[in-house]
Amino acid sequence: MSVQFGKCNFDGKPVDPKDFDEVRPVLAPYGPDGEGCICKDNFGILYRGFHTTKESRNEVQPYLSASGAVITWDGRLDHREELIGQLRGTLSSASTDLEIVAAAYECWRTDAFARLIGDWALSIWNPKDRSLILAKDFVGTRHLYYSVEKDHVTWCTILDPLVLFAGHPFKLEEEYIAGWLAFFPAAHLTPYVGIRSVPPSSIVRLARGTQTASKYWDFDPAKKVRYHTDAEYEEHFRVVFSDSIRRRLRSDSPVLAELSGGMDSSSIVCMADDIIAKGQAETLRLDTVSYYDDSEPNWNERPYLATVEVKRGRAGWHIDLGTPEWDMLEFAGDRFAANPSSGERSDEQFAACLVSNGNRVVLSGIAGDEVTGGVPTPLPELEDLLARARVRKFVNRLKLWALEKRIPWIHLFVETARGFLPAALFGSPRHPEPQPWLNPDFVDRNRRALQGYEDRLKLLGALPSFQENSNTLCALSRQLESVPLPSEPPFEKRYPYLDRCLLEFLYAAPREQLVRPGQRRSLLRRSLAGIVPEEVLRRRRKAFAGRGIRTSICRQWTSLEQFTNSMVISELGIVDASCFSASLEEVRQGREAAVVPLMRTIGLELWLRSRSQRTCKETLSLS
Repeated sequence: MSVQFGKCNFDGKPVDPKDFDEVRPVLAPYGPDGEGCICKDNFGILYRGFHTTKESRNEVQPYLSASGAVITWDGRLDHREELIGQLRGTLSSASTDLEIVAAAYECWRTDAFARLIGDWALSIWNPKDRSLILAKDFVGTRHLYYSVEKDHVTWCTILDPLVLFAGHPFKLEEEYIAGWLAFFPAAHLTPYVGIRSVPPSSIVRLARGTQTASKYWDFDPAKKVRYHTDAEYEEHFRVVFSDSIRRRLRSDSPVLAELSGGMDSSSIVCMADDIIAKGQAETLRLDTVSYYDDSEPNWNERPYLATVEVKRGRAGWHIDLGTPEWDMLEFAGDRFAANPSSGERSDEQFAACLVSNGNRVVLSGIAGDEVTGGVPTPLPELEDLLARARVRKFVNRLKLWALEKRIPWIHLFVETARGFLPAALFGSPRHPEPQPWLNPDFVDRNRRALQGYEDRLKLLGALPSFQENSNTLCALSRQLESVPLPSEPPFEKRYPYLDRCLLEFLYAAPREQLVRPGQRRSLLRRSLAGIVPEEVLRRRRKAFAGRGIRTSICRQWTSLEQFTNSMVISELGIVDASCFSASLEEVRQGREAAVVPLMRTIGLELWLRSRSQRTCKETLSLS
């Protein structure tokens, strides 16, 4: 995962090379594999490499295309051979991803972006019309931020240089703060007014006096996959899931996979082992890392991950989360924290694992639950039937699901219908209401962000299940956008469940293939029988592990009392400190409480204090 920083003066004034000297030490930890820089006239860009494939080691960046465009690329192409065949010319199997992308841009211009399957972000400077193009892949696995001021623009893979070297303070983006306190902020937002993130599946085009953002690709709601038998769906799933993992095993160093013992991570590890055993992977070895905490009564993962390790004949790296004791008020230290999540403590044991194994790529099971039917809800299936007026089948499935859920069928009918109606007319939305410690005025101004940007379903157009899939993918994009880029040591995270071809199949297959009464994740379980141990496929949904948080609140109660006495977040009108303190007391007394939003609020307060201390005389204010 390489990094870049660029600057352009649209008024034609030359860029000062000294601007890049102060940025170099900030980018260096993220890109330890060499540097490339162009600084000419009114344009300059600095690149730092982090190589994960043999082809990437031959890249020279920034890259000058045949038409004179300057291209800087951070990514992995998953269908190199297909693009090489379409472009022909001088490309070969030895061509770098960057060379293939440059040839695609020369041939198809921005229409090329819809053809780029993989994880990527890029910038393209066109000197002929003095325009800048910034773009990212369909789900936003890579970061790319930009700031436009008067007649110049700066952009970067990380936020730090845009904030630290702007020459002025920034107001805080209130909508971002609201999104952080609830689910995750909108993917185009940053904590700072005036700095934006390139949205997923989008092109941002910048020129003097103009700034536009547009989507270059989206899923086709009309696409359908229909077979006669379950076996055909299972075979199709195995093919696209295997392809997704094989693509992410493209690495010239050993790959590390997170292994929790759940179905998501276990499926990735077992399928990856199968691919490597058949000689179909570029990497020669897959390592695993697992977390456990024996103090959590509902988090007994070790028997399941041990089952996977026995199957693969190899133990992985195990990290005990129960020791040492966790200080929930620890944040950032002397490091600059660009957003609330970048100040969280680093995992020294995980860093030691990466260094010991020589891993540069980490496979994550994020999104598996969301895209393969991990939540056993009948609503998407019933909503589809209701929207298409398939009355007889709707009644049959409604009764079947009501029996499975052990609820009256009328209750399930009401729950199905409410998705199409405004919350004001038909009860509260499905997402929980904003937390009680939030200031009412703040809630009124930011209700959509606090409720996850929830919209009611549309009867016409795409099927409700497709609409809900789109909303889920947007939420996952927001989550990815909030994950800071690692640098101690750097590594590249890859997400097999967010493969574009895999999602196209899952979104086009019938909902009843994914989830059936009494069979959550039905398609995944059926398809991977014999590949993933039966004990893992049969296990129940993992319980939330919250005992450690409650224990830490009790142990650190004196510090927390002092912490809540004078809160920056309260002075800004976001939180009622007394209500927040009362909610912490509920946790201390062992009562039910929303511990995750509580921790997010504490994290936000710590970040605001860190920012206030670092900027000294700067007064924090909301937009």
